[in-house]
Amino acid sequence: MGYIAVSGGVDAIEASIERLRYERLRKGRILEVSAVEAGMRALIDQVMSESSLYDEEMAALAIKQAEGSPEEAVFLLRAFRSTLPRSHYSLTIDTRNMRVDRRISASFKDIPGGQILGASCDYTHRLIDTGLIDESEKESEAWLEGYLARTGAGVGPTQAAPPLSAIDYVRSMGLLHDRPLDETAPRDITKRALEFPATRSERMQILTRGQTGAVTALGYAAIRGYGATLHPTVGELRVGSSAVLVPDPYEGEPYYVGQVRMTAVETLVPVHVSRGPGRSEIEFDIGFGASFGQNETKAIAVSILDQCLESGEKRFPTQDEEFVLLHVDSVEATGFISHLKLPHYVSFQSKLDSVRKARGGA
Repeated sequence: MGYIAVSGGVDAIEASIERLRYERLRKGRILEVSAVEAGMRALIDQVMSESSLYDEEMAALAIKQAEGSPEEAVFLLRAFRSTLPRSHYSLTIDTRNMRVDRRISASFKDIPGGQILGASCDYTHRLIDTGLIDESEKESEAWLEGYLARTGAGVGPTQAAPPLSAIDYVRSMGLLHDRPLDETAPRDITKRALEFPATRSERMQILTRGQTGAVTALGYAAIRGYGATLHPTVGELRVGSSAVLVPDPYEGEPYYVGQVRMTAVETLVPVHVSRGPGRSEIEFDIGFGASFGQNETKAIAVSILDQCLESGEKRFPTQDEEFVLLHVDSVEATGFISHLKLPHYVSFQSKLDSVRKARGGA
């Protein structure tokens, strides 16, 4: 709706934009982009994931410009992404080959390669640390120096993921629900309109770049009874770095162009499998979820919804791919809800006229 329906609208809009800048600057402090990048790791990971763009500096800049609003930052970064050239498509990343600095399983205590807790808020007391109010750079530098002295490189126990995962162990026992290997080339949802039924690659792209809160809420709903999902268990969760390779146009060895930090989750979901008339057994189905950065709750929710949508049924809203996929995108949802603030004078007056006529004729 690109129209202004009142006299003086342009001046009012310019004044509003000027006031927006005033609100950002009125306390006399400038938030450095480097400070955002250094101290808001979780928010940067969320914004990069929902924007489908892995660029920590640009995500930090978007967060600064949006004054910390995730939805506005995603809108800005998604728009910036649309201006970038598409030079290559990378090869498929096998997350089993990632270098992990956090790797846990809720299904088994002992897993090949051991559990690596890494950095996580899961083991904290979740109490406000008022000491951070007076945190100084000098104290932080001293703590960091001591930490580096104790740990060496200071990056934790980063290591290559073992070749055998927790999921492979369940598969070796013959307890995994059999699904055929799908080698279909992925479709790029940014290059072509989504059509239903959607392929799994399209569903995974939309869920991965979906709004974190929306995806989490639907994953939660699936477990609470608005889906056929019995209580799932995280088979393996990995946080680490994966190499990005692009193919050689002359069919030589692929080129290494960098690495991305990401979260990958394989969730085990109990399913009933018919074994004949009046007889069924429980096997385990797998749901997979992935996300840029350390974004664990969202990745787990994606894995739950992946399994829901793979069922092919529509008994519950969380198994209806049109319902799920059309309602989790941050920019789509925010844009439509926000457009209600724009002038609707003509259409609303038409509704008023209809109501008046109806009442007058009653």
